[in-house]
This record gives sequence, C-alpha cells and structure tokens, in this order.
Amino acid sequence: MTKVIGVRFRQAGKIYFFAPGKYHNIESGQHVIVETARGVEYGNVVLGVRDVEDTKVVQPLKPVIRIATPEDDAREQRNREKEKDAYRICLEKIAKHGLAMKLIQVEYTFDNNKVLFYFTADGRIDFRELVKDLASVFKTRIELRQIGVRDEAKIMGGIGVCGRPLCCATYMPEFVPVSIKMAKEQNLSLNPAKISGVCGRLMCCLKNEEETYEEYNSKLPNVGDFVTTNDQLKGTVSSVNVLRQMVKVIVTLDDDKEIREYPVSALRFKSKRRYEKMQIDDRELKELEELERKEGKSHINDD
Repeated sequence: MTKVIGVRFRQAGKIYFFAPGKYHNIESGQHVIVETARGVEYGNVVLGVRDVEDTKVVQPLKPVIRIATPEDDAREQRNREKEKDAYRICLEKIAKHGLAMKLIQVEYTFDNNKVLFYFTADGRIDFRELVKDLASVFKTRIELRQIGVRDEAKIMGGIGVCGRPLCCATYMPEFVPVSIKMAKEQNLSLNPAKISGVCGRLMCCLKNEEETYEEYNSKLPNVGDFVTTNDQLKGTVSSVNVLRQMVKVIVTLDDDKEIREYPVSALRFKSKRRYEKMQIDDRELKELEELERKEGKSHINDD
C-alpha cells in the first residue's frame, strides 16, 4: 500500500496522486503546490491522505512541495486575471494571421514558466508564425494545443437538452466510450439531432443506464418472437416495456386477434441475451450515416 493524496487542477478534471511527504494532515478542500509534467502547479485536494494499492499508483510518485499559502492563493488569482488579457491578445494575433482556428481557453502555469493556448480547428493549422508572435509578447514558453469538440464542451460548460449542466463539465473526470448501439438498446430515436449533446457527439449519459437496460432486455423476448402465455395462449410479441417488464402479445381468440399485456414472468419463450444479438439493420444504418454526412459529424465510431 502507498500513502497518497488526490489532486485536481480543474473542476471536473482527472484526479492525480501525489505523495503527502511531511504533510500528513492534508485534508480535502485544501490547496497544494505540486510539481507536474507541465511544471509547478496549484491544485485542489479532493482526496485526503489515504492508502491505495501499489498497482494503482504510477511511479515515481512526486511529493507535495507545500500546502498553499495566502501568497500562493493571491498569485493563482493574478494568473487567472492575466489569462483574460492573454486570451484577448491571442484573439488579435489569430485575426492578424488569418488562421481558421477557434481559441477556447488560455492557461498560465503557476510558476508562469509556460502559457498554454487551447483551440479547435477543422484540420491542421500552421501556427508557427503565431507562436513566434505570442512569444515576443509574453516572453515565456508558448504551447498551442488543439483539442476536440468534446474537450471544448468540457472546458466551456453549458446546459444540456435535459436542462441540467453538462455531465462532462460538472463531475466526469474522463470521457467514456459511447456507441450508437447504446441508443438502440434503450429504444431511443437514431436521429443524431436527438441523441447528440451540445458538442455534436453522442450524449455521454447514454452510458449511465446501459448496464440496466442490458440486464432488463436480457429477460425480455424480442418483438416478433412467438410466446406462450400462462393462460395457454400462443401469440406474437407486439411491443415490450423494458422498465416495467411488460410485454404486449397479439393472441388469436376464435379466429379474432387481440392484443393483451402480460408481465414477462407470465410468458414462456426461448430465452436469449437480446443485447448480445442486437444489430442495427441496413436501412437504419444508411439513414443514420446520411444524416451524419449532411451535418458533417461522425457518430458511429464515437470514442
């Protein structure tokens, strides 16, 4: 076991482990100064001192330099103010060089050893002249980092179609793989406009209930399957209600057909793990791909 603390550098960023060193009483909510791959940084402690398994720790584990002092807090605040000026200056330089890029955020490292500029663009951007221009203004190391639309949404934040703040900007430390199969499993519309987030990619929340739907669907027959009811009637499945575990069956009574609803426990059918066999048919797939081509998006292989 290794004694560590967990530190975040962004509100919903990844948690990094550091050795508490001589600071054995560090608590969640405090701020610390640590050394990272980017240099000396100011971080927020989200996990107090605790023991974790050695396999979960990436060695070498760097120690905490110090618990943040009032002077460190003031310096961090000054850096945030300087970032606003740097953002404005960078926008002017981008316009000057006529570059097709969208500036998202500017970050100063705590020791001011580097300024990072995050941007999005449709393709590769030759920003060598821009870097020279920025270096002459800020007199420090400049790094321009191209990010994706998901990262942009995480940084900028916003409100989702559900009316709540974006998951990625509030609590998700890392993005999870999301696939169109998850929408199919949950009987959602395959229209990209209805299952996409503000970033234009598949909504991350499709992953939240995936395991539940897989488990519930595994207990249900498929639409079109033949079943036998507990009152000895035979019929074909018309529709299923996954969450209520109810099945509507078309049964034949005296040469007339009637739709009756049964709990799945009242039916006998050949059990199958529905989610393992589920496929998107060719017609649905072509329609989805056509919609994506029109919008210039890719949802099928959304990682």
